Amino acid sequence: MRQVPHYLIIGNGRTARHFRHYLPLLGLPVSQWSRSESLLQLKTLLPAATHILILISDRAIEPFIAEHLQDTAALKIHFSGALASGRAFGAHPLTTFNTGLYTLDKYQSIPFVVDATAPPFAALLPGLPNSHVTLAPELKAKYHALCVLSGNFSCLLWQKFFAALESEFHLPAETGHAYLRQQTENLLTDYATAFTGPLARGDRETIEKNLAALAGDPFQRIYQSFVELKEEIS
Repeated sequence: MRQVPHYLIIGNGRTARHFRHYLPLLGLPVSQWSRSESLLQLKTLLPAATHILILISDRAIEPFIAEHLQDTAALKIHFSGALASGRAFGAHPLTTFNTGLYTLDKYQSIPFVVDATAPPFAALLPGLPNSHVTLAPELKAKYHALCVLSGNFSCLLWQKFFAALESEFHLPAETGHAYLRQQTENLLTDYATAFTGPLARGDRETIEKNLAALAGDPFQRIYQSFVELKEEIS
């Protein structure tokens, strides 16, 4: 009979909180420890752990393992998209976590990007039904940079749009929701044809009007940089 894994989560941030919720939904035993607790408490949890999820900041992962986890045989896994470590295997959940918790179906739909040097997924994260792909560790830095560009940086643009709807135009932020949903649907349907608007059309007159309207706004530099980028990649 296959041994039931026992997960130990290190950390108490958003990702840790989500996986502290997700793993029990799958019927998997899990305990949790954060650096706000005593090291004695950590030592009492380590003997039962078969898999340790180290969900702390990238820069703290390797020092923490070296200082506190060298004497455990438990498999060590981190969720960083950028870190390639010789002390733990990487399994990056390709999603974003908000302040609320998700449904079981939503958690199960999250794909993992796993280090190509890691054990098979069934051994790395036993009990998780999530899909997964593998990536060479030397490619992780660029992979993560593109995750940040597409997900995190685009969030700044949408936050700017929604805030302006409310504060400058005195419209409900929800007015822009249909636009965001349709743009997302277009990307999912065919990302190669989803780019529209004056840059896609080469409408220089409209571009100049847009830039003039953004005078004095730091986002004017962002707009201008995209104009230059589009010219460079076309």
